[in-house]
Amino acid sequence: MRRGASNKHAISLPRIERPNPSSTFRIPRPADQLLRFKNSAQKKKALTGIYSQSSAMKIAVEGCCHGELDKIYETIGYLEQKEGVKVDLLLCCGDFQAVRNEGDMKCMAVPQKYRQMQTFYKYYSGEKKAPVLTIFIGGNHEASNHLQELPYGGWVAPNIYYMGYAGVVRYKGVRIGGLSGIFKGHDYRKGHYEFPPYNPETLRSVYHIRNIDVFKLKQIQMPVDVFLTHDWPRGIYHYGSTGELLRKKKFLRQEVESNTLGSPAAAELLAHLQPNYWFSAHLHVKFAALMQHPAKVDAAPRTTKFLSLDKCLPYRDFLQIVEVADRPGSSQGLEYDPEWLAILKATDSLQTVSPNYWNPPQNNGLHTRWDFSASEAAMMEAVGDLGGELSIPDNFCLTVPAYDPARPQPHAHPSYSTNPQTTELCATLGLRDIYAQVGQGGYGGQIGTPELEDDEVQSGDEPSEYPSDTSGLSSSYNPDEITIEDEWEEEEEGGEKEGRGKSPDAVVPEGEAGEAGGRRDSGPPSRELPPSRMVLTMPEPKSDPAPPSRLSLNLPPPSHSSPPEREEEEPHVRIPKRTSGETGDPISTGSTPRIKRRNQVIYTAVDDDESED
Repeated sequence: MRRGASNKHAISLPRIERPNPSSTFRIPRPADQLLRFKNSAQKKKALTGIYSQSSAMKIAVEGCCHGELDKIYETIGYLEQKEGVKVDLLLCCGDFQAVRNEGDMKCMAVPQKYRQMQTFYKYYSGEKKAPVLTIFIGGNHEASNHLQELPYGGWVAPNIYYMGYAGVVRYKGVRIGGLSGIFKGHDYRKGHYEFPPYNPETLRSVYHIRNIDVFKLKQIQMPVDVFLTHDWPRGIYHYGSTGELLRKKKFLRQEVESNTLGSPAAAELLAHLQPNYWFSAHLHVKFAALMQHPAKVDAAPRTTKFLSLDKCLPYRDFLQIVEVADRPGSSQGLEYDPEWLAILKATDSLQTVSPNYWNPPQNNGLHTRWDFSASEAAMMEAVGDLGGELSIPDNFCLTVPAYDPARPQPHAHPSYSTNPQTTELCATLGLRDIYAQVGQGGYGGQIGTPELEDDEVQSGDEPSEYPSDTSGLSSSYNPDEITIEDEWEEEEEGGEKEGRGKSPDAVVPEGEAGEAGGRRDSGPPSRELPPSRMVLTMPEPKSDPAPPSRLSLNLPPPSHSSPPEREEEEPHVRIPKRTSGETGDPISTGSTPRIKRRNQVIYTAVDDDESED
């Protein structure tokens, strides 16, 4: 890969997936209309109205952003021109890196020499404006002090909206939900206690999801159309071409076979919410799955289309355009969701800013209330709090100075600022600004500006509430950790070292596959785009998986995948990384090559006990 390669000439064009015109699903009406209905029957019908998919909007889905906004928007513009379409919405699945200045860079969990400004600051300062409405969730490489200003979501720049720790919004009648961060069992039951400047522990724990946010999402009762997470729901790989996944990412074999890859909390949400689409990233690989859920009482079985995408690099599947049915007559802007607002109001008293463990209320005789789902009256109250106007106001404002290339400040310290958007929303709905609260309470472990070192280890405090969670095991061996090769160096040196071809994950245009006989290393890639677009072909739905002890690797690759390499030409199997004090591998036999720990492009500053690529 050449450092100066342009993404728009390097990707395989994704094919637009079109919805079935005859299908129907349930989706709420614009809630500002709810105040017009006089009786409960009309209100109930409005809240759960059924409509036919008569129109669709085009949504661009992007995997890991890593601050490459200019390249992403450039690629979308090229696709629009090439295909004669107009993208209505961009969804980014984490590692967004909303870095405003040098102080923000010190709040990202990446090694010092890989902290780069990228291009977000241009959109924050007003130098540029996002050409398409952009909605994103947080991942594990973020300017955490910036995102913490918006625990309930908000604008990080004009036309760029952050979902918060967890959230649900609506666009053109489509309900979009999201959960920021990645799962780690030893932090899962803590409150959001972190505060800048972070110490080596809080620099990482700040982006670990918490059970309070999952608990809120599990109160949702109305259908969700699209849901975003950074890491995958645990077990989703059993519903797609598992063999093709393991051919692309061989080092995942042990976790897939032991069913420990991914987030158990996200798996719970997938079973509860059963959205039409679920988009993720984190593992830097394109993978599609189709999961048919068991039928609920008095309801037909629902099916979720899962798609994970790569990071923004040439020859990578980092962008996919899908068509999702909108609701004619819905508001054209971004809106709050009335059910979610009601849940936020109901659960506000449950939030904590303490590092102590917290367990959600259950129906076990110890709690007076355990069901915090939103009633019709609660939703109407939330709509009333907003005066019947659910449109999210364009109230973005700068809270810290933007980066100035003419006046760099490399020694700037991380900044703390409350955000007027959060202040206004909290005052309107009666919520607490937990970021401001933790700043006043002294939590956060403010022990200078941390640096990431290779041998830093973080151990779990108590076992997780999930029986299959492995993140609380001894720090000497962590089966959840993912170690990825240093792809930048491999690609950068590919033309200089004999016998080394393109990156094994590079995406070859469709026109080359036949010419190369299915081999990706048979010659240099063409710089021309293929005449046809790639098809997002979903596998057959699977509803009752029974993961075998050893998964078959002879499954045919899905049509959306690139041709596999010949088995004997693939690199050595990657295994979970051990600490320097651990010797031997109880699972693998023979020797394995030494694997570089950091990925210079995707900032894989992986903790010794964390799978945080």
